[in-house]
Amino acid sequence: MTTMRAAVLHDFNDLRVEDVPKPRAADAGDVVVKVKSCGVCATDYKAVRGIRRNVRFPFIAGHEPSGIVDEVGPGVASVRPGDAVVVMPSGFCGYCRQCRLGLQHYCENGFTTGGDGPPDVRPGAFAEYLLTKESSLFPKPESVSFDAAGITEPLSGAWKGVIQYSQMSVGDDVVIIGVGSIGLLCLMIARAAGAGHLVAIDTSRHALDHALALGATHAVDPSDGRAKECVYEILPEGPDLIVEAAGPIEAVRLMVELRRRGTRWNVFGITTHETFELDGGETHFLEGRMDASFGTTPVAMMKALRLMERGLVNVEQIITHRFPLARIGEAMEVMGSVARNKIVINP
Repeated sequence: MTTMRAAVLHDFNDLRVEDVPKPRAADAGDVVVKVKSCGVCATDYKAVRGIRRNVRFPFIAGHEPSGIVDEVGPGVASVRPGDAVVVMPSGFCGYCRQCRLGLQHYCENGFTTGGDGPPDVRPGAFAEYLLTKESSLFPKPESVSFDAAGITEPLSGAWKGVIQYSQMSVGDDVVIIGVGSIGLLCLMIARAAGAGHLVAIDTSRHALDHALALGATHAVDPSDGRAKECVYEILPEGPDLIVEAAGPIEAVRLMVELRRRGTRWNVFGITTHETFELDGGETHFLEGRMDASFGTTPVAMMKALRLMERGLVNVEQIITHRFPLARIGEAMEVMGSVARNKIVINP
């Protein structure tokens, strides 16, 4: 086979499923993966719709894949054709200062497949086959489905933000603003880690109902402007940790309002360049700690895989829609609706 089917973005709102050359594992460390499943991220949707503008056309998106090794390049020793694998979208050199500090997602020579971040953006996994590097592959646990394995990357980001960076502890009262797919993953991580009260905030009744079904102890709709009052009725002493997983700048501003002394807060969901204000003196005397989290690392990927393999987090519970590659346009339409959570493409 010399060609494959792929969803190619030629311009904003111009996504076409067409034949493109199939990648080859020609260089050292190259691996071609036959894609079995790929989650749809909000950043994919934003690229298609032109909300995210840092896109070079033509572009094949999709950065949450799992699949089967199809071909290996020179020097590849840890995988072989037929192996079931999970693909970390970011590639790293392993030699630069950032890599040696364990910050592979800051790699000075890094690349991403189907996502954004570094200057080197390579074709992604909304396609039948994906070219990546051996160092970006992880064995898929036998007990984890390909669809669930495709959600490893966002789950790893949730673990990295909630546990590694914001250092959530057993018994912490946690507020999560925005409980779409990434917010639900943060919620499931917090529940597995032993959160005390777990408050979900969202304007969507569908999202709040899903959050309650997955372990939220309380649900708050901020539409009436009483979000802070409602949260402090539930948590009179205020939250220990607030995670913004929504995206709009209004969610970040709400997070700032909800702080009390010592609150940790994580700017997780917003990726657009918008501004919010902080009172310097108040921020000083509250003595809280702001974190943010983007991307993933090998450590976070391993933690996410263990959470799924041990049954501590069941990401199948957040999948609401599955589409074949030929219907990816329909998938993008559903991404714009409120009655969905995680969408998966099965090439």
